Amino acid sequence: MEIATIDPSRPVLIAGPTASGKSALALAIARAQGGVIVNADALQVYANWRILSARPTAEEEAQAPHRLYGHVSPDRDYSAGHWLREVAPLLGADPRPIITGGTGLYFAALTEGLAEIPATPPEIRTEADRRLREAGPQALLDALDRETRARIDTANPRRVQRAWEVQAATGRGLAAWQDATPPPLLPLARATPILVEAPKDWLTPRIARRFDAMLAAGALDEARANLATWDAARPAAQAIGAAELVAHLRGEMTLDAAREAAIIATRQYAKRQRTWFRARMRGWSRVQAATLQGRQRPT
Repeated sequence: MEIATIDPSRPVLIAGPTASGKSALALAIARAQGGVIVNADALQVYANWRILSARPTAEEEAQAPHRLYGHVSPDRDYSAGHWLREVAPLLGADPRPIITGGTGLYFAALTEGLAEIPATPPEIRTEADRRLREAGPQALLDALDRETRARIDTANPRRVQRAWEVQAATGRGLAAWQDATPPPLLPLARATPILVEAPKDWLTPRIARRFDAMLAAGALDEARANLATWDAARPAAQAIGAAELVAHLRGEMTLDAAREAAIIATRQYAKRQRTWFRARMRGWSRVQAATLQGRQRPT
């Protein structure tokens, strides 16, 4: 795509699967036109995973202002609602925001609205954690209403648990709450929405190269720094590769096995992202990731 064709007065939204080059595109736009790059990735908000979450490097952050990266403690929950409240004051600011990431739910909340669901009581969260640990996500999924099951990503245990918690805490299914959603903060028509498309055969080797680059950059040391406080139940622990490297550090698998498991998990995640984007982002402009290959690193 030609950056010169992008309206410099409108917010830019850039979504795409992991390792597709969307962060590099955001930086190229910011350098050419100005703008503040705003994170829309649910793992890049956490302070403890710069390398494994593929956050922008210090050198990249020096080239343009960045917001909502690495600002959340790993012991905190952080939801689409938290993100939406933090991104709201940036929408009318100068310079304009260039919002980029791979968490489709954040973009949906921004451009379609987000239901104002009450916070989950601690005892409901504890019960959900117990059921998930003892019986797996299917036990939670079976308790959901039909409409909610049809809307959520049933392969994502976090999304299943969230839906169960909402239903248990409020007596209403998540779908019913979504149907009562208020107007969006940024309707799609007021932004320049760009979806980076990356076919499997193009993305697969790129994912492997990126994870090897993470290892070379110190991902194992990053995992070691998190070992003493590791809690697999925390949202921050969902960084792909974290559980695998922790298992290696605990002597439960070789580094080669951890590397292979992390690469496979990343490919599976990218597949889920592509499926979600195809279903939910039909009104977005498409750009092929291969055309962005000259733009720095695969983020």
